[in-house]
Amino acid sequence: MRGDADGRVIPLRVMMTADAVGGVWRYALTLACELSCAVPSGRAEIFLAVMGPPPSAAQRVEAAAIPDLRLFVGNFPLEWMKRAENSFESSCTWLRELAASCRPDIIHFNGYAHAAGDWPAPSVVVGHSCVLSWWRAVHGVAAPPEWRGYARRVGQGLMQADRIVAPTAAMLRALTEHYGAPRGRVIANGCELNRFRPRAKEDFVLSAGRLWDEGKNLATLDAAAERIGCPVYVAGDFDHPNGRRSQPSASRMLGVLAPEVLGEWMSRAAIYALPARYEPFGLSILEAAASGCALVLGDIPALRELWDKAALFVPPNDSLALAQAIEALRGDGAALRRLSAAAHRRSRAFAAARMARSYAALYGEVAPPRGIGVPASVAVPADI
Repeated sequence: MRGDADGRVIPLRVMMTADAVGGVWRYALTLACELSCAVPSGRAEIFLAVMGPPPSAAQRVEAAAIPDLRLFVGNFPLEWMKRAENSFESSCTWLRELAASCRPDIIHFNGYAHAAGDWPAPSVVVGHSCVLSWWRAVHGVAAPPEWRGYARRVGQGLMQADRIVAPTAAMLRALTEHYGAPRGRVIANGCELNRFRPRAKEDFVLSAGRLWDEGKNLATLDAAAERIGCPVYVAGDFDHPNGRRSQPSASRMLGVLAPEVLGEWMSRAAIYALPARYEPFGLSILEAAASGCALVLGDIPALRELWDKAALFVPPNDSLALAQAIEALRGDGAALRRLSAAAHRRSRAFAAARMARSYAALYGEVAPPRGIGVPASVAVPADI
């Protein structure tokens, strides 16, 4: 355990960027919950700098419940959003002011562009997804020229990072293919497995994700729902950040659910289906597996990497094949139970504590020991 001359514990101080739009929020909070148990000092302080659409009231309550996590919200578009380039320098200034105030041992970027430039601490960049690989997976062609500026900024951030991480080997390969990223490592995402418990299963299909995200491909599940003889429920947002709304026709929308409510739905669902065209990891899939759901997934490299022999795979764009796979499972109770058990066993490999230990080891490689902690009363920039 690390301490100063008076024997006081000196916490590891991590400044972490995040957004409140998708799985990165859940990933960041899960890591923050587990990190203190994983670092040598026995305590980690997380300064969570959130950009993009602001966290909801419920998300702010979640963050406030985590000891040693301090939330800061910057009113800046995410690097893949429109007008992001216009506000990039302002967002960099905000992050630098925060870094100067909290004096982190490590800066953990859950994005790319901001890692470029000089920072007062070593940096880790985690590639959760990116526009160029998303575009290729969804449209089958390279992203159009309008994304060249984004690609340049992402490449610069990756090249200047001290370490690069991705949750799957498939995502790591994509970073090299599209941006020439130097060698990185895989640290699989994790979840708090004890939050998810299989219960008596009911005859319905569940999915979760942003209906407007063509990578999640929930439109194909909606089309398949017309041929499925049980209800198909989808939890998630169907309002795009740009204001456009996606409207399902056959599946039943549950809206955005609190984590514990979604966990309850997963505990009851017999089948979890996500015919993704693009999914670099898929935290919702892991949570469904931990809840004992049988998995029916899009046949893409990252999901094969994680769930081979523990899920049924279908061509992502084939709604008929998806419906047939689900109906076959519904008609074969033994096969349904085998697949559920296989997914549940596989989920045990993705504990949040394991993820936190891996990040703690990585931080230890790049963050030098610090002699004296910063007083808790240090001034930090207000929300913008």
